[in-house]
Amino acid sequence: MIKVGEKLPGATVFELIEEERAGCTIGPNSFDVREQTAGKRVVIFGLPGAFTPTCSAKHVPGYVEHAEQLRAAGIDEIWCVSVNDAFVMGAWGRDQHTSGKVRMMADGSAAFTRALGLEQDLSARGMGIRSQRYAMVVDDGVVKTLNLDAPGKFEVSDAGSILATLS
Repeated sequence: MIKVGEKLPGATVFELIEEERAGCTIGPNSFDVREQTAGKRVVIFGLPGAFTPTCSAKHVPGYVEHAEQLRAAGIDEIWCVSVNDAFVMGAWGRDQHTSGKVRMMADGSAAFTRALGLEQDLSARGMGIRSQRYAMVVDDGVVKTLNLDAPGKFEVSDAGSILATLS
């Protein structure tokens, strides 16, 4: 499992782009994690799945609600990472009103999640390999804070807990 002080692993995540912009076409676009975090302070939070109860009712809404406070505390970007495809993450982002606040990053094959060592097997619940619930502060690609929730819990990966680590 990744630890505080370590660099993020090389991996690719995907984001559904709905408006064409420089370097991005409409549809799923791939992004290199190391390139995207270089020279930035980024909060990355991972969760078991899009449209799941705790993730939709508490985890994502908390980051949407606290996005401006996180930016005021020096965070450049906020990423939600889930083992779902970019189309699902895009639809979930629209549902959660994340535009301009939280980037909804798809890790459809769990490559990034596995590289972090933060996967969990939820096959018995019909979900396959998914992410554990966590949040980290990354500064120029290096993990500065890692809050990992115990299985089935939502206690330390919320936006308020991350804000507390930044003050």
